[in-house]
Amino acid sequence: MEKQYFELVDLAARIKEGVAELFPEKIWVKGEIREWSPRSNGHCYLTLSQSLSGKPLAEMRAMIWKWHYPAVKTFFEEASGETLRAGITVLVRAQVNYSELYGVSLFIDDIDPAFTLGEKAMERRRTLEKLTAEGMMDLQKELSLPRLPRRLAVISAPTAAGLGDFRNHLENNPDGYAFELVLFEALMQGEGAPPSIISAFNQIAEDGGFDAVLLLRGGGSESDLACFDDYDLAVAIATCEVPVITAIGHDKDVHVADLVASASVKTPTALAALFLDIYVAEDEEITMLATAVDLAVTRRIAAEENRLVSIRSRIYFAANSLYSREESAVALREALISAADPRAILSRGYVLVTGRDNKVLKTASRVGVGDRIGVRFADGSLTARVEDVSQTDNDNTTA
Repeated sequence: MEKQYFELVDLAARIKEGVAELFPEKIWVKGEIREWSPRSNGHCYLTLSQSLSGKPLAEMRAMIWKWHYPAVKTFFEEASGETLRAGITVLVRAQVNYSELYGVSLFIDDIDPAFTLGEKAMERRRTLEKLTAEGMMDLQKELSLPRLPRRLAVISAPTAAGLGDFRNHLENNPDGYAFELVLFEALMQGEGAPPSIISAFNQIAEDGGFDAVLLLRGGGSESDLACFDDYDLAVAIATCEVPVITAIGHDKDVHVADLVASASVKTPTALAALFLDIYVAEDEEITMLATAVDLAVTRRIAAEENRLVSIRSRIYFAANSLYSREESAVALREALISAADPRAILSRGYVLVTGRDNKVLKTASRVGVGDRIGVRFADGSLTARVEDVSQTDNDNTTA
């Protein structure tokens, strides 16, 4: 029995008819751009794919013809802030087409920027949820800067305008505060930025001895800054052993890198001001302490001077009192001495009698009859001879 079969071209024609009947109008298709290839002839060729847990599920060729490509690209990138490139998920409007030679393909004439923005927001939320579940969000918040941070590791592109602003503001400060800045060069936008920045973090960890790590960008479009929502980069920041401070330079959105860092500021210039403010605050505190010490010393000196004046007064009073007492005692002693002076006694009518040895005679027992004695009066003296000695209390008088 002869088998029924299709000529390949007939089968292709039937499939083409079926596709045209099934998809008579343009449809919206969601997929990830796996390959992106603008051509010199103005057309753009791409491959859309869908995968699950890294395993491909479907893949399809697509084209944007040159009469659509400039308008589609410009509108999408201006509205979403995202660059059309491989690796992003998009929602495209396309006509499903089947070619007998090339199979199924999509002719794209529009890409919805709002969908891509939503996808980015969803991816960002999933990243934050994962970091939170892993305990990464608070690791940097537990770190603190040293009292006077001086040695700073800077991750930035060497030609970034933000880096120049940061250096100028920090190094040319009017107070002359000195910092040591070590630059670790890295890509700061695009798909290569996260691994490049992570490599810089690894080098910083190897070198060691830094007080902080500063991640500087200096502004840019949303697509330029999308790399700072990367999960692996967030982990590198969170697990850094010293405080990480970001200054990516955006005014509206806060990126995942900002949220896991120890702190974040809007611009590199603001980051320089942050460190200068630390030193200014330290100077102000030192000034306040110096003022307080000066006041305390002044008060202590005044108190000691008052105490010395009081002690001096007490010493002066005590010395005067002692002098007066001693002066009175001396006067008393002088009076006693004067009263006991033989001349004073003699002036009152008494006489001083000396024996033959010229010593004062205090008793009659030392004198014998015939002894010569000396008699001294207040106004003169005489020598006499003893004619009689009496041991009684009667006066020795002669007729």
